[in-house]
Amino acid sequence: MFKKLFVGLPLAASAAGFTLAAHAAYPERSIQAVIPWGVGGATDNVMRSLSPFVEKELGGKLTLSSRPGGTAVIGTSYVLGQQPNGYTLLLGAENPQLYPVLGLAKFDYSALYSVNLIGQNVAVIATYPDSPWNGMADLLAAAKASPGSLRMGGAGVGALPNTVHAMINAVEELKVSEQTFSGDGSGIAALMGKQIDFMPLSLASCKELIRAGKLKALAVVSTEKVAELPGVEPISKALPGIAEYLPWGSFWGVWVHKDTPEDIKQKLSGAYARAVAAPEFQAFLKNYGAKPLNLSGNEASRYLQRWQSVTAWSMYKAKAVQISPDTLGIAKP
Repeated sequence: MFKKLFVGLPLAASAAGFTLAAHAAYPERSIQAVIPWGVGGATDNVMRSLSPFVEKELGGKLTLSSRPGGTAVIGTSYVLGQQPNGYTLLLGAENPQLYPVLGLAKFDYSALYSVNLIGQNVAVIATYPDSPWNGMADLLAAAKASPGSLRMGGAGVGALPNTVHAMINAVEELKVSEQTFSGDGSGIAALMGKQIDFMPLSLASCKELIRAGKLKALAVVSTEKVAELPGVEPISKALPGIAEYLPWGSFWGVWVHKDTPEDIKQKLSGAYARAVAAPEFQAFLKNYGAKPLNLSGNEASRYLQRWQSVTAWSMYKAKAVQISPDTLGIAKP
C-alpha cells in the first residue's frame, strides 16, 4: 500500500508542475473580449482605448467583439457560458448588478470574477443643439404641459437612461415616449438627427459633442456642477428631491468566469491594474470626464455591493421595479 502511495507522488507533482507551467505561459493565444453594447458608446470607447495598454502588459492579443442586446444580458450570458480558462473576458458596465431586481436574469456580477473596475462616470441629460429647452426645468415644464409627447432615448430596462428616468420619476413624474437603442452611440446619432428629443447619457459618451455644439446639455445628474461642463446646472437645482439618490454614476469594468484558475485571474488583474494606471490612459479618463477606480478583488466586490444597494433601493422606492431588494438579499444602503 505504501509503495503504491509513494509511486503516485512523483506523478502528482509532475501533473501539478505541468499545470503551473501551462498557466505561466498564459496567454498562448488571442483572448476574446466581449463588449455587450453597440459600437460607438461609452463602454465601447473606454474598452477600445484601454485594450492596447492591456495587450502590452499582458503580452497577448485581445480580440474585441460586440454582442449587444437585452441590456447586456446577451453578452454577459455568453461569457458565463464559456470555458473558465481565461480566454473569454467581459468588458462591461454597471447593468448586471440590477438584473435580479429587474427580473432580467437571476445572476449579477457575483457570478463572475472582477478583474478590474476601471472608472466611474456621471450622467448628463442631453438634447439637440437648437431644442427649445435650456435647462432641466424647461424640459420638465414641457413634459408636464403635454404628457407623453416628448421622445426619450433609452437603452433597455436597467440601462443608464432608464435608471436616471426612474430616479426622476421618484421625485416628479416625467411621462415620455421611450425609444430603445443598442447603446449610447446609436442613441446619440438619433438625438443629433432629432429623431428623439432628449436622452440621459454618460458624460464620457457626449462631452466632446457638447463642447463642439453638436449636443446641448440640460443638466448633470449630480448635486454639484461638473468642471468638464461649465455652466451646466446640476439636476438637483430643478429637482431638489433627487439629491437623496445622489451621488450616482455608471461604471466600467472587466470580468472573467468565476471558476478561472487563480493564477490566471491574478495575471489578468495585474495587467489591467497596470494598464489602467498608465499615465496616457489616466489622461484619457480625465479628458472623458471620468473618475478612475482601478479596483479588483475584495475592493471591487465592496464597490459593487454598495452600488447595487443604492441603485436597487432607489428604483424600488421610485416604483420602477416591483421586486423588493431585501427578498434578494440586497441590504439597504
